Amino acid sequence: MQDTSKQYNAVIDTCKSLFIKKMTDYGSAWRILRLPSLTDQIFIKAQRIRGLQQNEVQKVDEGQESEFIGIINYCVMALIQIEKGVVEQPDLSTEEAVELYEKHIAITKKLMEDKNHDYGEAWRDMRVSSLTDLILQKLLRVKQIEDNAGKTLVSEGIDANYQDMINYAVFALIHLGELKQ
Repeated sequence: MQDTSKQYNAVIDTCKSLFIKKMTDYGSAWRILRLPSLTDQIFIKAQRIRGLQQNEVQKVDEGQESEFIGIINYCVMALIQIEKGVVEQPDLSTEEAVELYEKHIAITKKLMEDKNHDYGEAWRDMRVSSLTDLILQKLLRVKQIEDNAGKTLVSEGIDANYQDMINYAVFALIHLGELKQ
């Protein structure tokens, strides 16, 4: 589990670094996005990953890694939107956004550690393509919950699904990093 924690932190450091750079370039313009818009952005990235995994020809010179990073960052943005609500104008400084980013990643990592303990790191035996499919499944669940005005009868809420997607994307990036070694 110790390696997992270090690997998780390394992946998140890469994602957070890009998040900070984009905050510097664009500010918190993403704060105007409603949850379904963020869900759709994540869906586009997951669909592209699946296409990259299935297609023999790739026409855009960006691989799976950048898309998984995008999934992680958009999921964190969605968690922040759930907490703070949607606004009409950007309202967060980079420092405030990074503080919220770190808060939601800490909660999500704790969830990963708890599940990893119970499941015995089963994700290490999974294929990246399976992790992609699980992210797509979670996205379809989130879309259904959004279509039901956020109401569920027995299922976990939207936030838990975003957290799971973050963790699946981190696992995929760990796997992809190990393939390069």
